[in-house]
Amino acid sequence: MGAAQPAAITVSMLAIVDYGLGNLRSICAALERLEVAYACTSDKETIGKADGLILPGVGAFGDGMNNLRRLGLAELLGDLVVEGKRPVLGICLGFQLMAREGHEFGHAPGLGWIEAAVLPMSRVDESVRIPHVGWNDCTRTRQSPLFDEIPENALFYFTHSYHMQCSDERDVVAMSDHGLPFVAAVQKGNIFGTQFHPEKSQWHGLSLLRNFAAKVVAC
Repeated sequence: MGAAQPAAITVSMLAIVDYGLGNLRSICAALERLEVAYACTSDKETIGKADGLILPGVGAFGDGMNNLRRLGLAELLGDLVVEGKRPVLGICLGFQLMAREGHEFGHAPGLGWIEAAVLPMSRVDESVRIPHVGWNDCTRTRQSPLFDEIPENALFYFTHSYHMQCSDERDVVAMSDHGLPFVAAVQKGNIFGTQFHPEKSQWHGLSLLRNFAAKVVAC
Protein backbone atom coordinates (compact mmCIF):
# COMPACT_ATOMS: atom_id res chain seq x y z
CA MET A 1 0.00 0.00 0.00
CA GLY A 2 1.19 3.56 -0.71
CA ALA A 3 1.88 6.18 1.90
CA ALA A 4 -1.14 7.89 3.42
CA GLN A 5 -2.12 11.29 2.09
CA PRO A 6 -1.02 14.00 4.60
CA ALA A 7 -3.57 16.32 6.12
CA ALA A 8 -4.28 19.71 4.59
CA ILE A 9 -1.86 22.49 5.51
CA THR A 10 -3.04 25.73 7.09
CA VAL A 11 -1.53 28.34 4.78
CA SER A 12 -3.57 31.25 3.47
CA MET A 13 -1.75 31.19 0.13
CA LEU A 14 1.54 30.44 -1.57
CA ALA A 15 2.42 32.41 -4.69
CA ILE A 16 4.12 30.57 -7.54
CA VAL A 17 5.94 33.39 -9.31
CA ASP A 18 5.19 33.16 -13.03
CA TYR A 19 7.84 35.07 -14.98
CA GLY A 20 7.38 33.24 -18.25
CA LEU A 21 9.94 30.41 -17.98
CA GLY A 22 9.21 26.77 -17.30
CA ASN A 23 6.24 24.46 -17.13
CA LEU A 24 4.46 25.43 -13.94
CA ARG A 25 1.68 22.88 -14.15
CA SER A 26 3.60 20.18 -12.25
CA ILE A 27 4.16 22.54 -9.29
CA CYS A 28 0.50 23.50 -9.28
CA ALA A 29 -0.50 19.83 -9.37
CA ALA A 30 1.82 19.03 -6.45
CA LEU A 31 0.35 21.79 -4.27
CA GLU A 32 -3.16 20.70 -5.21
CA ARG A 33 -2.34 17.16 -4.10
CA LEU A 34 -1.06 18.56 -0.80
CA GLU A 35 -4.20 20.73 -0.49
CA VAL A 36 -2.12 23.90 -0.23
CA ALA A 37 -3.81 27.08 -1.42
CA TYR A 38 -1.79 28.84 -4.11
CA ALA A 39 -1.86 31.36 -6.93
CA CYS A 40 0.34 31.01 -10.00
CA THR A 41 0.78 34.62 -10.96
CA SER A 42 2.91 37.55 -12.06
CA ASP A 43 0.52 40.04 -10.42
CA LYS A 44 2.45 42.15 -7.93
CA GLU A 45 -0.45 42.68 -5.55
CA THR A 46 -1.21 38.96 -5.36
CA ILE A 47 2.45 38.07 -4.83
CA GLY A 48 2.73 40.73 -2.14
CA LYS A 49 -0.16 39.22 -0.16
CA ALA A 50 1.17 35.64 -0.23
CA ASP A 51 2.38 33.94 2.96
CA GLY A 52 5.24 32.31 1.08
CA LEU A 53 6.76 32.31 -2.38
CA ILE A 54 7.90 29.65 -4.82
CA LEU A 55 10.32 30.83 -7.51
CA PRO A 56 10.48 28.10 -10.18
CA GLY A 57 11.96 28.13 -13.66
CA VAL A 58 13.59 26.23 -16.48
CA GLY A 59 15.92 27.95 -18.94
CA ALA A 60 18.88 30.30 -19.09
CA PHE A 61 20.02 32.49 -16.19
CA GLY A 62 20.13 35.74 -18.17
CA ASP A 63 16.67 35.19 -19.66
CA GLY A 64 15.26 34.54 -16.21
CA MET A 65 16.67 37.75 -14.76
CA ASN A 66 15.58 39.76 -17.80
CA ASN A 67 12.02 38.48 -17.42
CA LEU A 68 11.91 39.25 -13.71
CA ARG A 69 13.13 42.79 -14.32
CA ARG A 70 10.82 43.35 -17.31
CA LEU A 71 7.82 42.37 -15.19
CA GLY A 72 8.99 44.53 -12.29
CA LEU A 73 9.32 41.47 -10.07
CA ALA A 74 13.04 41.50 -9.20
CA GLU A 75 12.72 44.58 -6.99
CA LEU A 76 9.41 43.42 -5.49
CA LEU A 77 10.81 40.01 -4.60
CA GLY A 78 13.87 41.62 -3.05
CA ASP A 79 11.64 43.79 -0.86
CA LEU A 80 9.51 40.84 0.22
CA VAL A 81 12.31 38.33 0.76
CA VAL A 82 15.26 40.42 1.97
CA GLU A 83 13.48 43.25 3.76
CA GLY A 84 10.22 41.52 4.68
CA LYS A 85 11.74 38.08 5.43
CA ARG A 86 9.01 36.36 3.41
CA PRO A 87 9.77 32.62 3.08
CA VAL A 88 10.81 31.65 -0.45
CA LEU A 89 11.66 28.37 -2.14
CA GLY A 90 13.67 28.57 -5.37
CA ILE A 91 13.54 25.55 -7.68
CA CYS A 92 16.04 24.74 -10.46
CA LEU A 93 16.51 28.00 -12.41
CA GLY A 94 14.66 29.86 -9.63
CA PHE A 95 17.20 28.43 -7.18
CA GLN A 96 20.08 29.61 -9.37
CA LEU A 97 18.64 33.12 -9.80
CA MET A 98 18.97 33.65 -6.05
CA ALA A 99 22.77 33.75 -6.50
CA ARG A 100 24.89 36.87 -6.87
CA GLU A 101 25.73 36.14 -10.51
CA GLY A 102 25.42 33.62 -13.31
CA HIS A 103 27.79 32.69 -16.13
CA GLU A 104 25.45 31.09 -18.65
CA PHE A 105 26.01 32.57 -22.15
CA GLY A 106 28.02 35.36 -20.54
CA HIS A 107 27.89 37.11 -17.18
CA ALA A 108 24.62 38.28 -15.66
CA PRO A 109 23.87 39.64 -12.17
CA GLY A 110 21.37 37.62 -10.15
CA LEU A 111 19.02 38.50 -7.31
CA GLY A 112 21.96 38.38 -4.89
CA TRP A 113 20.17 36.69 -1.98
CA ILE A 114 22.85 33.99 -1.74
CA GLU A 115 26.55 34.85 -1.99
CA ALA A 116 27.25 32.45 -4.85
CA ALA A 117 28.02 32.14 -8.54
CA VAL A 118 26.27 29.86 -11.03
CA LEU A 119 28.88 28.08 -13.15
CA PRO A 120 28.89 25.37 -15.85
CA MET A 121 29.16 21.80 -14.60
CA SER A 122 32.49 20.13 -15.35
CA ARG A 123 32.95 16.78 -17.07
CA VAL A 124 35.63 14.69 -15.34
CA ASP A 125 35.53 11.98 -18.03
CA GLU A 126 33.44 10.84 -21.00
CA SER A 127 31.21 8.69 -18.80
CA VAL A 128 29.75 11.82 -17.15
CA ARG A 129 27.03 13.33 -19.31
CA ILE A 130 26.21 17.01 -19.27
CA PRO A 131 23.47 18.09 -18.74
CA HIS A 132 22.82 16.10 -15.60
CA VAL A 133 19.38 14.60 -16.13
CA GLY A 134 17.77 11.98 -13.92
CA TRP A 135 17.53 10.72 -10.36
CA ASN A 136 20.22 11.32 -7.77
CA ASP A 137 20.56 11.27 -4.00
CA CYS A 138 21.69 14.07 -1.69
CA THR A 139 24.05 14.19 1.26
CA ARG A 140 22.77 16.44 4.05
CA THR A 141 25.43 18.83 5.33
CA ARG A 142 23.30 20.25 8.14
CA GLN A 143 19.73 20.13 9.39
CA SER A 144 16.98 21.94 7.53
CA PRO A 145 13.20 21.75 7.90
CA LEU A 146 13.02 21.07 4.15
CA PHE A 147 14.30 17.53 4.72
CA ASP A 148 12.43 16.68 7.92
CA GLU A 149 11.22 13.04 7.89
CA ILE A 150 12.78 12.43 4.45
CA PRO A 151 15.21 9.47 4.47
CA GLU A 152 18.90 10.06 3.84
CA ASN A 153 18.87 7.84 0.74
CA ALA A 154 15.93 9.63 -0.89
CA LEU A 155 16.24 10.25 -4.63
CA PHE A 156 15.31 13.51 -6.34
CA TYR A 157 14.95 14.44 -10.00
CA PHE A 158 17.57 16.77 -11.54
CA THR A 159 17.89 18.38 -14.95
CA HIS A 160 20.61 21.03 -15.25
CA SER A 161 23.98 21.84 -16.81
CA TYR A 162 24.95 24.66 -14.40
CA HIS A 163 25.44 24.56 -10.65
CA MET A 164 25.63 26.97 -7.73
CA GLN A 165 29.02 27.51 -6.09
CA CYS A 166 28.43 29.06 -2.66
CA SER A 167 30.97 31.36 -1.04
CA ASP A 168 29.68 30.49 2.45
CA GLU A 169 29.37 26.75 3.10
CA ARG A 170 26.95 27.53 5.95
CA ASP A 171 24.31 28.31 3.31
CA VAL A 172 24.50 24.73 1.97
CA VAL A 173 22.15 22.10 3.42
CA ALA A 174 22.62 19.29 0.87
CA MET A 175 25.16 18.20 -1.70
CA SER A 176 24.89 15.79 -4.61
CA ASP A 177 27.42 14.30 -7.01
CA HIS A 178 27.61 14.01 -10.79
CA GLY A 179 31.24 13.18 -11.39
CA LEU A 180 32.05 16.07 -9.07
CA PRO A 181 30.13 17.26 -5.98
CA PHE A 182 27.69 20.14 -6.40
CA VAL A 183 25.22 22.05 -4.23
CA ALA A 184 21.78 20.42 -4.22
CA ALA A 185 19.99 22.62 -1.67
CA VAL A 186 20.52 25.81 0.33
CA GLN A 187 18.98 27.60 3.27
CA LYS A 188 19.83 31.10 4.45
CA GLY A 189 17.29 32.27 7.00
CA ASN A 190 13.96 32.52 5.18
CA ILE A 191 15.59 31.70 1.82
CA PHE A 192 15.44 28.08 0.64
CA GLY A 193 16.36 26.53 -2.69
CA THR A 194 16.81 23.20 -4.46
CA GLN A 195 18.66 22.43 -7.67
CA PHE A 196 16.40 19.41 -8.14
CA HIS A 197 12.69 19.47 -8.96
CA PRO A 198 10.70 18.42 -5.87
CA GLU A 199 7.47 18.61 -7.87
CA LYS A 200 8.84 15.87 -10.17
CA SER A 201 10.42 13.79 -7.39
CA GLN A 202 7.42 11.70 -6.40
CA TRP A 203 6.68 11.19 -2.69
CA HIS A 204 9.97 12.55 -1.33
CA GLY A 205 9.54 15.70 -3.39
CA LEU A 206 5.97 16.12 -2.15
CA SER A 207 7.26 15.72 1.39
CA LEU A 208 9.78 18.51 0.82
CA LEU A 209 7.10 20.84 -0.56
CA ARG A 210 4.87 19.96 2.36
CA ASN A 211 7.72 20.74 4.78
CA PHE A 212 8.18 24.15 3.18
CA ALA A 213 4.48 24.95 3.44
CA ALA A 214 3.84 23.46 6.89
CA LYS A 215 7.15 23.87 8.74
CA VAL A 216 8.46 27.10 7.22
CA VAL A 217 5.59 29.20 5.88
CA ALA A 218 2.84 28.19 8.32
CA CYS A 219 5.01 28.53 11.44
